[in-house]
Parts: sequence; C-alpha cells; structure tokens
Amino acid sequence: MNTSTPTLEALRTRRSFTRASAGYDAAAAFSREISSRMLERLDYVKIQPARIVDLGCGTGAALAALGERYPRAESLGLEACEALLRVAPARRSRLRWTLPFLHGPKRAAWLAADARALPLPADAASLVWSNLMLHWLADPLAALREAYRVLKTGGLLMFSTLGPDTLKELRASFADGYAHTLRFVDLHDYGDMLVDCGFAGPVMDAERLTVTYPSLQALFDELRRNGSICAAPGRRHGLMGRRAWRTMCEAYEKQRIDSRLPASFEVVYGHAWKAKPQKIANERSVIRFASR
Repeated sequence: MNTSTPTLEALRTRRSFTRASAGYDAAAAFSREISSRMLERLDYVKIQPARIVDLGCGTGAALAALGERYPRAESLGLEACEALLRVAPARRSRLRWTLPFLHGPKRAAWLAADARALPLPADAASLVWSNLMLHWLADPLAALREAYRVLKTGGLLMFSTLGPDTLKELRASFADGYAHTLRFVDLHDYGDMLVDCGFAGPVMDAERLTVTYPSLQALFDELRRNGSICAAPGRRHGLMGRRAWRTMCEAYEKQRIDSRLPASFEVVYGHAWKAKPQKIANERSVIRFASR
C-alpha cells in the first residue's frame, strides 16, 4: 500500500473544505450537475458492481444516487476532509460495507482517507467512482494507481475532473505572474496516466461549460462557499494591493456578456477497465512495475 504525507497545499485545501462544510451542500450545485452527467454515462456501461468506492465523496450525495442505481451493492465513501463526512449523517444508515480488515469485523459506509494511500486491500471493489476530486491533488497519478490496485479484475474506474480551460477568464484578468487557480491537468495527460497504471481501453472526453454571475463578488462567494481555493505553490502569499485588485476587476469586467460575467469550466470525463493480466505465449504473466 502506498504511504503519503499531506503537503502544505493539501492541508490548506482540507482546511478550506472544513470551513465550507456546514454550507457545502447548498453551494455544491455544480458538483451535483456533473455527478448527474456521470450517472447518465453509466446507462451505456454494462456493470452490476458488488462493491462501490467513491473517492472524494464529499457529503455522500453521489453514493446515495449510486445506491439507488445498484441497490445490491455495498458502498463506501472515502474523503480526506472529515468535516464533510459529518455533514450528512442521515445518509450513513443507507450505506454499508463489511470491512473485516479494519481492526476486526465492522460494517461501515464512510472513511476519512487520502486517495493516494487508500486503506483498502487489493481487488476490493467492482466500481471506483470519483467526481471532481482529482484536480485537487498535486499528483493525480498516485490516486489513479491506488484506484487500479483496489479494483477487481474487470472492474471499472469512472471519474470527472477539471481541465486547463477552467476559470481561464480569472487567470487572464490577474496576469500578474502568480497562480490564482489550481494547475489543471490536460485530458490527454490523464489518458496517458491511465495507460501507465495498467488500465485497458481508457475513454476520455471533455465538455466546456460556462456559468455566469451578476458580479465578480458573486463568483468569489460561490467559490468560497464550496471550498474552492487556490492552494498552488505559486500563489501570492501576501495581500494584493488595491491598485492591482482594481486592475484585475476592470479586466474581468471587460468580458461581460449580456450584463453577466462568464466563468468557464472544462470538465474532463474518463473511464477505464482493469483488464486481466496479460500473458505471453508460454502462459507466463506479464507483470507491470510502476515507476517511482
């Protein structure tokens, strides 16, 4: 099993979600919309999972929907921010997973865990689901490797994340050399990561959505309410001067369309299967060694 120490950026992100946890569900409309679109994609996938893992489950909304789709499946939500797991206790009674490997026989639905070092044995799940979580990780490859490890052969990984065009208007308006958004990974890079992990037949696609706001403050308020901050190492650590802030606001205001301010989101979708181990002619297995 992998071991990972949270970076300062990861701890800052976790604190932000902790502060936002009480009102997270009310501010998570975008996340719920993308989760709904992912669920629609399952209509074209033939799978009846016995066990489902949701990486970055938040308050568990997606697990409830997956439980309705697959009522016989055991479901487990994993989330790095414990405060989010405490927000929706009503959902806990609906989801159960037998976890005998955690200090004796238990039945659980939620675990606080790092996606880069899952507290699960290999071959534990039939479906690994992750909605809008990977872009929060400095190294999403580590989480994808863990997803591969815990999937059974024939199991499915399905995820969504944000791509490089996300909040491009905001980055262009600042233009001061500092990072003001996360470093979003390109769709093709995610496809390469899936292949590197050993997944078979990865399918990647993206769509670009534009959300409009009456004011720049409304955009920042929504980002704050759902825990979205810039934790990138290249961010500004001191306060921005009034002149620089005014210059940014003026630049963003020039992008108004029909009296509304646009904010772009590039949503990247991916799914891939954990195939049977490859064999050469004499039936010996081909073993993949992950590079470190």
